[in-house]
Amino acid sequence: MWKSDKKDYFNAKIYKSIVLLNTLSKILKFIIFKCLQNIIEACNLILNIQMRVCKHRSTDTTLQLITEKIHTVWSDTRRRVVSLLSLNEKNAFDNVMHSKLLHDMKKRKVSRLLFKFVKNFLKDWRITIIIDDYTTMKCSININILQNSLLSSILYLFYNVNLLKECDDIKLKTNFTNFVNDINILTYKEFMKCNCRVLSEIYDRCEQWSKMHDIKFLMTKHELIHFTRTSKWFNMKVDVKLIKHQIDLKSNIRVLRVQLNFKLK
Repeated sequence: MWKSDKKDYFNAKIYKSIVLLNTLSKILKFIIFKCLQNIIEACNLILNIQMRVCKHRSTDTTLQLITEKIHTVWSDTRRRVVSLLSLNEKNAFDNVMHSKLLHDMKKRKVSRLLFKFVKNFLKDWRITIIIDDYTTMKCSININILQNSLLSSILYLFYNVNLLKECDDIKLKTNFTNFVNDINILTYKEFMKCNCRVLSEIYDRCEQWSKMHDIKFLMTKHELIHFTRTSKWFNMKVDVKLIKHQIDLKSNIRVLRVQLNFKLK
């Protein structure tokens, strides 16, 4: 289908494909999704900070975790500022390495039947392209994980578990929330520069993980904000440098399509 309100319809980027799947395939994928969802909740196979496809883990839950943590830090008698770095994994579903995903699922002791289904689900995809009255022959395609699927989203949570575990550090006073490919890193200390130093260190760990898992972070979507009710006590202009890139400080950021300002107002 073509996108509306475009000037040049001879440009291939103007068009978007619609994938039509077999009805039985959809039903089977949904059954497997529900099985994985139930196992995750019963056996705690992923972290509590990972959101979206599990029950009671919605966008609202993510925002509630962030705001409650900020208010908890503010309620302390000491002067502390909370810094949040928002990251986005670029083309996350397109870059998943099957071997790493299957290894992570086996490590979390997913049942053999579900593991076998996921393994088969990831390979031997074929596609037929229809343009007007022309239909191509079936051809094999190489994909990592299909997008816009509940099953794909829950599989990506398995893929991300080790990243969040490696970056979680009690000594550095860091907290995370993960909504599929959106990661929010939160830290709090008495000095703004200390927060930025911690965020830079945690980001280095994220980069090391990303190189091993063929995932890239989208620098243009990185956002930094410092939360405080007493801005006069802190230098609110301190920013953070990540792998030779300077992340500009903002007074307002969007977290999962919700606007937050530095006073949470």
